Amino acid sequence: MSALPPLFLDLAIILITAGVITVVFKWLKQPLVLGYIVAGFFIGPYFPWFPAVKDATDVHVWSDIGIVFLMFALGLEFSIKKLKKVGATGAITALTELAIMFLIGSSVGRLLGWQSMECIFLGCMLSISSTSIIIKSFEDLKLKQQKFTSSVTAVLVVEDLIAVLLLVLLSTISVSKSFDGGQLVMSLIKLVFFLIIWFTFGIFLIPTFLRWMRRYMTEETLCIVAVGLCFGMVVMASYAGFSTALGAFVMGAILSETIEADVIHRIITPIKNLFCAVFFVSVGMLVDPHILVKYLVPILIIAATVILFKSSAATVGFVLSGKNIKTAIQSGFCFCQIGEFSFIIAGLGLSFGVINPDIYPIIVSVSIVTTFVTPYMIKAGNPFYEWLEPRLPHRLKEALERYSNSAKQTNQTGSVRTFLKKQFTSILLYGTINTAIWLLSITLLRPFLNSVLFNADGEPAFWGNLIGMVATLVIMIPFVWAIAVRNVNRERIKQLLDSSDYSQAVVIPVLLLRYFLALFFIGLVIGSYIHLAVGFLVILAIFIVLVVLLSKRTIAFYQRIENQFISNFNSRQAQQSFKIPTLLENNFYLERVPVTNYSHYAGLQLKDTNFREDYGINVVSIERAGKVYDLPSKDITLLPGDRLSVMGSEDQIAHLRAALDVEPDMLIHDHSDNELNIYRLTVNANNPFIGQTISESRFNQHYHAMIIAIERDNNQILNPRSNTRFQSGDVVWFVSPEELDIHKFTRE
Repeated sequence: MSALPPLFLDLAIILITAGVITVVFKWLKQPLVLGYIVAGFFIGPYFPWFPAVKDATDVHVWSDIGIVFLMFALGLEFSIKKLKKVGATGAITALTELAIMFLIGSSVGRLLGWQSMECIFLGCMLSISSTSIIIKSFEDLKLKQQKFTSSVTAVLVVEDLIAVLLLVLLSTISVSKSFDGGQLVMSLIKLVFFLIIWFTFGIFLIPTFLRWMRRYMTEETLCIVAVGLCFGMVVMASYAGFSTALGAFVMGAILSETIEADVIHRIITPIKNLFCAVFFVSVGMLVDPHILVKYLVPILIIAATVILFKSSAATVGFVLSGKNIKTAIQSGFCFCQIGEFSFIIAGLGLSFGVINPDIYPIIVSVSIVTTFVTPYMIKAGNPFYEWLEPRLPHRLKEALERYSNSAKQTNQTGSVRTFLKKQFTSILLYGTINTAIWLLSITLLRPFLNSVLFNADGEPAFWGNLIGMVATLVIMIPFVWAIAVRNVNRERIKQLLDSSDYSQAVVIPVLLLRYFLALFFIGLVIGSYIHLAVGFLVILAIFIVLVVLLSKRTIAFYQRIENQFISNFNSRQAQQSFKIPTLLENNFYLERVPVTNYSHYAGLQLKDTNFREDYGINVVSIERAGKVYDLPSKDITLLPGDRLSVMGSEDQIAHLRAALDVEPDMLIHDHSDNELNIYRLTVNANNPFIGQTISESRFNQHYHAMIIAIERDNNQILNPRSNTRFQSGDVVWFVSPEELDIHKFTRE
């Protein structure tokens, strides 16, 4: 027999140990993520009284896959629209937390006597929270549908983006011992560029592809396609120099705008649970008791700093972003840990030799300690607010409430600001798309044409360059038109120009910038293929721009592209019966809530549920077996598997969800006891049933029994029909829940 690969044994140890430990933690009503970490400690290299994992490298690969699936599922639940809605909150909070924690972390490093470079790295390590720990804690505590969790997720996404920039900055500082602002700016531009390209082309192409294959799709094929798209984006993100977690989140966010999102999330959840378990177990394997004892004082100091100051800094950030004090405390208490990015930053410092090797196990130990605290801190948010609120000074509460209300009000910007916002949005979007087309042209198309079409000297042929230039311009023309005149309303611009001299000084330069960029991109393509005099290049570019601007076909073609994009982007939202008006969406929400088998509302008519009286909820529609019943009748019966679109406040929907989306107290119930008795009856010549059909004999009604078979002439009649007549000599098999005296049948 061939030798069994170590991975098989390792997985057996990991999953069996994790299963047993998590059952214990479930019995103790503790978060499962803590059980995984404890299981990892037991099978780690530092616990000698238990079988240990042999090949830690393979386990870490599986744990990396766990992070990918966790971020992919997060993206599926957190759509681009939500990210846009809470983007300002995420940016303000993340930057506030980053600034405060960097200063505090650096100061703690100096108090511990660390070197300057080590203090800088420590400040950065304490600034980034653990997305995986927080999201897993939300799942264990069943808080994913709470309103504040979307703001927390937005901050985590921004933090992950900032972490990418921090890695670039720290690499530069480690090598040159100086700050290179230019490289940081280029990294930021690169990040924004790829995000725009991924989301734009992803929203345009992927929903269209899924719509095309919908009629051929099963759960199996959808799972394979979704996971394939996820890992495809992971590979693209890695090649672009970003983290795999970012790529998985981006693909999840793209797929979240499709109507397949709910099904994809449901079918990948078991896969995510498996790999996430391996990830958290691998974190527990890093726990070294000797390190905990040796560096107990710095570990406790840094852990206390993270728990106290990081959550406080996040709370301050949420308050500054306009959240009320309750939401700010609930959200801020989630940020009390460090995680995987802190390990990466510590590993970066080790690779450059700028930090002490002992710092890495210290950071790992701090991460373990704060991970244990995270679920309890999240649960403590609301009780702490209830304790703090009566003790806050009245003037401070009024000031915070006024600040929060002012931030919630609709942003009534001036006409010039609105104009500038639209113009620069168009410039950024279409400039990025044109840049991507040009890069693809010179990196893929031009080398291909030059390898196929070249002259006798082996140099690029004129026709190859000409074909490449024309093909690139044809593809680019709709987006050149868009960057030049899209969102340019002539009547509106005329009103702005006539309003004040200030408007003229702003509007005219912006319009000229758009026209210049259109010329620039055309000239860039021509200059990349054909080296001609600058004057001829400019004249040709102007001519092409005029043709583009006057071409109705170009405008119509672009309009079709934009309409397709908008349709794909709104496809999931279009499944809702209606959209809540903007003025009401801060207080009302429209969500889909499933009715599970264990809900006591399953089987009740809508009029008997008293949803409006008990919860203040309106049921807008019911989705059942692929059909949607808008404004359902009060006589309709709720069935398990129904998805109710309900409208109400955050708290109202949360209370209703707890009553509808009910999990069983036990996953599997034992029904092994036979509750039906089986009987065998021989019909003799004196039996009154002879000559009667089963229906006429009323056998079922009289004896509360069901005939399952009749033996006749050595043949078996299984499940006989109701018009089957009894004959002498028939052997009748029937079942009944009651204890029957078989002899009375023969006497009758």
